[in-house]
Amino acid sequence: MKFHGVLFFPVTPFAADGSLDEERLAQHIDNGVAAGAGGVFVACGTGEFHALTSQEIERATRIAVETTAGRVPVLAAAGGPTPVARDQAVRVERAGADGILLLPPYLVTAPQEGLVRYVEDVTAATELPVVFYQRGTARLTEATAARLAALPNVVGLKDGLGDVERMHRIVRAVRAVPGGQDFQFFNGLPTAEMTAPAYRGIGVGLYSSAVFAFAPEIAQAFHRALTDGDEALVNTLLDEFYAPLVTLRDEVPGYAVALVKAGVTLRGLDVGGVRAPLIDPTPEHVARLAKLIDHGLEVVAA
Repeated sequence: MKFHGVLFFPVTPFAADGSLDEERLAQHIDNGVAAGAGGVFVACGTGEFHALTSQEIERATRIAVETTAGRVPVLAAAGGPTPVARDQAVRVERAGADGILLLPPYLVTAPQEGLVRYVEDVTAATELPVVFYQRGTARLTEATAARLAALPNVVGLKDGLGDVERMHRIVRAVRAVPGGQDFQFFNGLPTAEMTAPAYRGIGVGLYSSAVFAFAPEIAQAFHRALTDGDEALVNTLLDEFYAPLVTLRDEVPGYAVALVKAGVTLRGLDVGGVRAPLIDPTPEHVARLAKLIDHGLEVVAA
């Protein structure tokens, strides 16, 4: 399972009664695949994994699998307490996914040996390829990362810490292990485009794009410019679109998700609001987001 291009992390639409809106989820995913997504990661961080039941994760995964119809790989999340993560892994496999994004253990600071055991215990419940998400309290040393990379169905590591020096050491350690050249690394920071040039410098070219969920034209144009070495367009988008977006995102905790859902709705697909403990953007913030999107689209259309 090899990824290329921009990775799509769809939001999870909710109906007026708060339930999973299956029809809009299918439409959202189909729109993303049609826009050129290199892979679909459903019910993950942008998809409010933290607020979904295991049954909803399974159903969302099945919808993604049916909608993509084999056009691109589909991964879904599992994580939290070990028994819960194992159950979710089983459900994701049963729903037909191509792989799993394994989130960290729940609110616990564990020793390195414990993190290895966690991954071993969860991956033992499934035959699917697994990408481990390093974030929060799950901070790997390069030695631990190399051990995880050697596990039979661990195929990738997504970084949500933003410690580039640590990641550089991890990449070098894994690449030095026999078979490590095929291991895949992902930049999983919020608004990952802001750090994509730095991560490319240490050999991490893949990244998750929240912007792709509501403005695939901008996300694709940035990715092409980065790949082709068009520094002028990269810098223009960073300065005039992505940096102001990050400023807005950082004004309220949880806006890394809530603004994305608002953006999807602004672009014509009403996906509802976010579930607690997140809150929806204020009208003022939505208006600022709308202006940013309009300007970003003007930049890439020029």
